[in-house]
Amino acid sequence: MATIFQKIIDKQIPADIVYEDDQCLAFRDINPQAPTHVLVIPKREIKSIDALSPSDGPLIGHLFVVVRQIAQQLGLSDGYRTVINCGRDGGQSVDHIHIHLLAGRSLSWPPG
Repeated sequence: MATIFQKIIDKQIPADIVYEDDQCLAFRDINPQAPTHVLVIPKREIKSIDALSPSDGPLIGHLFVVVRQIAQQLGLSDGYRTVINCGRDGGQSVDHIHIHLLAGRSLSWPPG
């Protein structure tokens, strides 16, 4: 069964897309945890960090380059945080690896 992210990639579910290329898609989170909350996802399904293989390195690197590009595009000059949750106890709610880009307020540490 397709995840909600796969349905967004396939344009079956609408999303507020801020970036798209042949490898990834970035869109605003529908339940934002900060004034700016964007999810960056690969178009190829990878369930989690635990499912990564060495051959996924270039794709994961590309995702982080896209995060930097989006941060610049959105004017996040005061800083931002990236988060990747892994597994249930790590807070992962969708079985499709994704990077949270959070900004627009002071982000405390530890996060929770």
